Amino acid sequence: MVIYNNTTSSSSNFLLTAFPGLELAHVWISIPVCCLYTVALLGNSMILFVIIVERSLHKPMYYFLSMLSAVDLCLTVSTLPTVLGVLWFHAREISFKACLIQMFFVHSFSFLESSVLVAMAFDRFMAICNPLKYATVLTDKIIMMIGLVICMRQVIFIFPMTLALKSVSFHGGQELSHPFCYHSDVIKYTYSNPWISSFLGMFLQLYLTGTDLLFILFSYVLILRTVLSIVAPKKQQKALNTCVCHICAVTVFYVPMISLSFTHRLLSSTPRVICSVLANIYLLLPPVLNPIIYSLKTRTIRRAVLRLFQSKCSRGPNVKRSQRRVGWKWRTC
Repeated sequence: MVIYNNTTSSSSNFLLTAFPGLELAHVWISIPVCCLYTVALLGNSMILFVIIVERSLHKPMYYFLSMLSAVDLCLTVSTLPTVLGVLWFHAREISFKACLIQMFFVHSFSFLESSVLVAMAFDRFMAICNPLKYATVLTDKIIMMIGLVICMRQVIFIFPMTLALKSVSFHGGQELSHPFCYHSDVIKYTYSNPWISSFLGMFLQLYLTGTDLLFILFSYVLILRTVLSIVAPKKQQKALNTCVCHICAVTVFYVPMISLSFTHRLLSSTPRVICSVLANIYLLLPPVLNPIIYSLKTRTIRRAVLRLFQSKCSRGPNVKRSQRRVGWKWRTC
């Protein structure tokens, strides 16, 4: 109990909180959390490795999927040290500079994932609505340009906001609602008017993710119009099946993000435990579920993964046999 009640910190530091009121159960909570982080790291690494190794997956759809997996990996790594540090070692104290750096990476990769989902929606739109122009429009150079534009967009909007926060003074030693630094949570402890910075962050979030969501919805309106114009029911089902994974990824990402944003800014009386749970769902659920969804629903990825495992399994006995033959020949000589 002495460890849990230790809230001493310097004036320039914050105190992270994993699950308020459940400090005694941190050891047990860390088990499923650690399993989720392991699934997210291994799953996204496997998707990236399979797409890089298998030449049959060197197509626009899988290039965008590799971008999504890379972003999910980076988002997972950006929160993993502080989350497990609080749960395992009760390392709650974090300096303002470290908090600012983590906040920059968390929001950058979060907005980056939103932009990648827009690019994937454009890919599905081209594949269904304009299949004849698909190969000519989505070339390797165009995909590289899309990736660069997505990255530059995040830097242009997020980096100035982070520099502006660096000059703002905060109340030190305050408890945050999450085991990582989140803008709407940190900004409550500024000496200046927090409403200005809070609504500035909300405007930025609505501008980036809101416009992304509008583009995704607009693309699916066009996709549905094209699918409904197809006469054959089997072709309609086949066209819609290609969008199922992307729709699941969009839902898994946007629903927790919108819920967390409104909970922080509009529902001030919400218990801190609910905010903490929503934040962990928002940052952990997409990296965990995206590789599972795409592995289960996409035949080409599933077959590529099975081929890789089968090739590794088949190499093992052959190596042992060759080693035995070499050893036998050496002994006979």
